[in-house]
Amino acid sequence: MGSGVSGAGVLAQLGGDRPWWWGEPEGSGGGGGGDLKHSDGPWLRAAGGAEGLVVHLGPVKAELGRAHQDLAAGAGELSALAELGTVRASWERRIETARDECRSLTGKLRAVAATQSEVNETVKGAFDGVKVAGAGAGGASGAGVGGER
Repeated sequence: MGSGVSGAGVLAQLGGDRPWWWGEPEGSGGGGGGDLKHSDGPWLRAAGGAEGLVVHLGPVKAELGRAHQDLAAGAGELSALAELGTVRASWERRIETARDECRSLTGKLRAVAATQSEVNETVKGAFDGVKVAGAGAGGASGAGVGGER
């Protein structure tokens, strides 16, 4: 980075003046003109992943309890058992907190997908009646846009 290029400039390199995540519309060749493609797939996959974590963490609390019982049975009168109980309780709270967060996140991610799809349809519907100058049967050709007067 000794050439005077800032970190933000490096991030914006892929999309010109746009941030790295912007990308170009599909089929545009980087020069504009294509259709921007959107899918709710990533949102729904993320929701499925969060839901999977809820399921995966489900038996952990019981497994921790069984391991603690086995340890307590073999430890006799060790003074560390009281501390182990405190640690166990702390982990049980953390496991439940993680499951609750994942449950919440699952619903929120699915809601984003649904809302975004609704917004996309509303915007598409708003443009359906717009006539583009110079557009033939094949769609907007760009003729007449910023051209002859």
